[in-house]
Amino acid sequence: MKSRRKVVLGTVLLSGTAGGAVKASSRKLRLLVYVLLACAVLTPSAMGQQPGPTKPPPESGKEQQKKTPPAIRVDVDLVLVNVTVTDPFNRLVTGLEQENFRVFEDNVEQEVIHFSSEDVPISIGVIFDLSGSMANKVDKARLAAVQFFKTANPQDEFFLVSFNDRAQLTSRFTNSVEELQTRLMYTAAHGRTALLDAIYLGLSQMRGARNAKRALLILSDGGDNHSRYNEGDIKNFVKESDVQLYAMGIYDPLGFRNRTPEELNGPSLLTELTEMTGGRVFPVENLNDLPDVAAKIGMELRNQYVLGYKPSNHQRDGRWRKIKVKLRPPKGLPPLNTYAKTGYYAPSH
Repeated sequence: MKSRRKVVLGTVLLSGTAGGAVKASSRKLRLLVYVLLACAVLTPSAMGQQPGPTKPPPESGKEQQKKTPPAIRVDVDLVLVNVTVTDPFNRLVTGLEQENFRVFEDNVEQEVIHFSSEDVPISIGVIFDLSGSMANKVDKARLAAVQFFKTANPQDEFFLVSFNDRAQLTSRFTNSVEELQTRLMYTAAHGRTALLDAIYLGLSQMRGARNAKRALLILSDGGDNHSRYNEGDIKNFVKESDVQLYAMGIYDPLGFRNRTPEELNGPSLLTELTEMTGGRVFPVENLNDLPDVAAKIGMELRNQYVLGYKPSNHQRDGRWRKIKVKLRPPKGLPPLNTYAKTGYYAPSH
C-alpha cells in the first residue's frame, strides 16, 4: 500500500553498489592504439579538407571573469503557487498531499503536475518603518526583526529597506544576519511615512534575488503620507512581481486619540497588498507580542505547499488570470483556510 504522511494540525512538521572495473585485454588495448595512430595521421589536409581556424590563445583572467555564463532555460509556462493552510485557530496545517489540492485558473480546473512541501532557500526583503509615528514602537520592532532573522537558513539571503520621509536601501542582499542587526541598531524614528515608495524599492531590489522563492516582510503601522507612488501604482507592481508580502501591522488601539487618517487606513492597505500575493497581515497591538509574531511568520514561510501547473489556456495575451486554490481535505478534519496568490499576468510573447 502507498504510505501516507501524517496530517498535523496546529503544529509545524519540521521537517549502493559500486560496479567493478572491467579489465581490458591486451589485444583490445593494441587495437585501440592502432586506431588512435590512424586518427593522428588523418589530419584535415591529408583527408583533402582545408585546415580549420586555429584555436584562439587562452584569455587572461580578467577576460574570463567578464564572460557571462550560459543562461539557464526555465519553463516559463509552469505556474507555481505557494499555499499556506491553517486550521480554525489560525495554526499551520502540514502533512497534506497533492490530491488534497485543486487549482482553478479563471474558474477552469488545472492539472497539478508539481507538488512540494519542502523548506527551500528564500530571498527576503525587510521593509522597516522609521517614521515619526513609530517613535514609541521602534525598539520592539527591532527586536521583532531580529527574531525573524533567527528563523533563517544558511542559504537564505536578506536585504533591508528603511523609510521615513523617503525610502532607502540600508543593506543590500547579504547572508550575514549580524550585519542586518547592526544596521538596525543605529537608526532613529522621525519624519513622515513613505511606505508605498519603500515597497516599490523592495520589489525592485528583489529583481536581483538568487532564490526562486521571494518574500517581503513589512514592519509598519501602515500609514502613508509622503510617497511619490500611489496605491494603484503599487498594486500593479505587486501583481507583476512574483513576491509574497507579509506584514506585522503595529497599530495603535482604535481609541488612540492621535491616530491620523493615514494610520486609520493603514490596516486595510496592508491587508489588500498582502492578500494579493498569498501573504497575510499579522496585527499587533501589544508590542511585547512582536517577537513571537515575527517567529510565526518565519515558520509559515518555511512550511508552505508549492503547487505547479501548466495553464490549459495557451494564449500569450498578457492578461491577468485569476487563481483560486481549493481543498479536498482528508476526512475528519475541521474546516481549513488556504492562502495563495490571487493571480498572475500571462506571457505576452
